[in-house]
Amino acid sequence: MFDYSLLLSGRYHDMLVAGLWLSLQLLVASLILALPIAVVVALLRLSSVRWLQRLGFAYVEVIRNIPLLAHMLFWYFGAPELLPTAFKEWLYARNIEAVSAVIALALYSAAYMAEDIRSGIRAIPAVQFEAGRALGFGFIATMRRVVLPQALRVTVPPLISQTLNLWKNTSIATVIGVAELMYQAGQVESASFRSFESFAFASAAYLSVSLLITALAGWYQHRFPVRVT
Repeated sequence: MFDYSLLLSGRYHDMLVAGLWLSLQLLVASLILALPIAVVVALLRLSSVRWLQRLGFAYVEVIRNIPLLAHMLFWYFGAPELLPTAFKEWLYARNIEAVSAVIALALYSAAYMAEDIRSGIRAIPAVQFEAGRALGFGFIATMRRVVLPQALRVTVPPLISQTLNLWKNTSIATVIGVAELMYQAGQVESASFRSFESFAFASAAYLSVSLLITALAGWYQHRFPVRVT
């Protein structure tokens, strides 16, 4: 019979909880950064200016066709070498692992979210664009005041799906030494040889947060049903 005291008290419990807390911080920080990037990229892809379209297309295709692991390693090992020495030393003296992970996760997730947002914008009837123009709004103002508020509500389900993927992808940050949940579970397992309890806690935590995100999405869709006119 398993002894669950490992998960209930002691320093191992604290390590696992600290890892869960850092994973949640990675999720929130990456999501906050990814959403505005995704909106900008979606607008670039819908622009009438050809080179802006190509810029948005290049971003999506380049980011999506490189594995997230490669992004993580690049932003941790490669990108800092391009920085001025003083700034690089300042960054390494702080939590560069978490910063690199957030950048990689945000840019990677934004490429997928941009396509969902672009599809949502294209689902808005053309009359909405015409109404914005009739009110004297330019392209940006029409998008900001008329189209995007409707498009973002249309894209809530796929964006929730991308948020779930982002939450699970935070586990990949362990490869660059970020002390998130999977990293801490591995540390606890190595120190205590309690493999079942360590990874059961991690699995339960990932499942619980995923179900919570799904429940919030269901509540939002029930509370704010999509009505595109």
